[in-house]
Amino acid sequence: MAQLTLLFTVFLCAIVTTPLAERIRVPQPVIMTIIGIVFALLPFVPNISLEPDLILPLVLPPLIYAAAQRSTMRYFKANVRVIMLLAVALVVVTTAAVAGAMHWITPAMPVAAAVALGALISPPDPIAAGAVAASVGLPRRLMGILETEGLFNDVTALVVYGLAIDAVVSGEFSTLEAVLRLVLSAVLAVVFGVGIGWLSGKVIALLSDATLQVALSLLVPFAVYELAEKAHGSGVLAVLVCSLWINDQAVGADDVSYRLVGSAFWDVVELLISGMAFGLIGLEWSSVLREVGRGWPSMVGDAALVIVVVVGVRFLWLLPGAWFTNRLDRRLGRREDAAPLGWRESVVLWWSGMRGVASVALALAVPFTVHGGAEFPMRNEIVFIAFSVVLFTLLFQGMTLPLVVRWLGLGRDQDAEDHEERRLWFRATKAGLLRLKQLAADEQLPEDLVERLKQRQTDRLARSRPDIYDEQQREEWKKRIKVFTTFRRIEADMLAASREEMQIARMEPGADPELVDRVIRQLDLRSER
Repeated sequence: MAQLTLLFTVFLCAIVTTPLAERIRVPQPVIMTIIGIVFALLPFVPNISLEPDLILPLVLPPLIYAAAQRSTMRYFKANVRVIMLLAVALVVVTTAAVAGAMHWITPAMPVAAAVALGALISPPDPIAAGAVAASVGLPRRLMGILETEGLFNDVTALVVYGLAIDAVVSGEFSTLEAVLRLVLSAVLAVVFGVGIGWLSGKVIALLSDATLQVALSLLVPFAVYELAEKAHGSGVLAVLVCSLWINDQAVGADDVSYRLVGSAFWDVVELLISGMAFGLIGLEWSSVLREVGRGWPSMVGDAALVIVVVVGVRFLWLLPGAWFTNRLDRRLGRREDAAPLGWRESVVLWWSGMRGVASVALALAVPFTVHGGAEFPMRNEIVFIAFSVVLFTLLFQGMTLPLVVRWLGLGRDQDAEDHEERRLWFRATKAGLLRLKQLAADEQLPEDLVERLKQRQTDRLARSRPDIYDEQQREEWKKRIKVFTTFRRIEADMLAASREEMQIARMEPGADPELVDRVIRQLDLRSER
């Protein structure tokens, strides 16, 4: 099997396992990791040879860009305490704890190398956490915390990892330089993210075709990541800021085609790349064992200790953190809905800390030599331990998280979500009625047209808030809905017949397929509406 064939096979598995994961209620990243391990054990499957330096630039930018599109800048501002507690402080504490444990059990490992190990396994993966959380039906506020943590923790971890690797390679380290580099990396990332986001928004506005706009959006995350990294900024943070800026500032309410095409496009990109990334984790496991050689059994004990430290530190950090944030909120007289409010939520957040592709990429990117040509100290052990942590958290924690959620009695409050969605529909409908009233007065619209538009809008309002109407109004609404449903069914059949006729026209001699496809696209959009 050639490597290109293997890559397409992994993509196919990513597609097929998506409905399978929903059916058997096992997170898709877990299934893809297991498939990767199985492939790695097959003798006819080739060893994967992907440059470690290419994994992060090829995988992280599109995944972070896609994930950030589901959030807003205001949401991150509202959750700044959670970000600082989990994505910054917890990463630093985990790094320090792992480094201390490794230096204690393996004095031969330099402190800087131990810090590099701690940094590369400290950040939970946002894609794994989001996929696992969605598969078990976690409350949306807990999913928001996990995704927020995952999007920001890579920033801290990558900077600390880079400083530690440089210290090992060069033999020099400065605390002041480390702090300044962290601050400079964040500042440059924000500058590049906002700047390229602003420029991309201007170009998107000039491009009238949704296909061109979405094509540009594919290039943006790679460009902003690379430019920020070249300037010694955080490429991950730059992509995050850029995505939030474009969605908050550049995409307007009337950019319907861009949202429809872009949403479908980025769903496909996220599905394929995340599937490939987790399949790669399993495939690389056999390569790690071959690279480590026969010495890997002696590393199992060290890996087990590091796993205990990583999992234990997260648990010991989250419970006091939840207590502290709740106490602070009470003192300040406020209540943050996104914060963990009790021990059950904190336990779920603790067990949801799966590591993923970033940890694997950083482990594989550890240099083989230092300045002077000597081997990087204990590189094989660092890579083996990193993969052990990733596989344990992905497979064991990912498989058992549904049991933990059920045991704690946590789950998505569907009634509350439905109520909130109805409230939003109520706002949207009222806004449309207000605009209709203004247009009717300004343009002196015909009364029958105004009445028809008002009736359609009030029908939407009745569907979202039937409780505000009396019995007679509800009966009238039900009759109109019956008529409207019949109307839509017949119109759908008419549009289907039109599309079938265009499919026939497309196959006729002398037909211009592009012109026919243009008509079919308009028919499809009408059906979608």
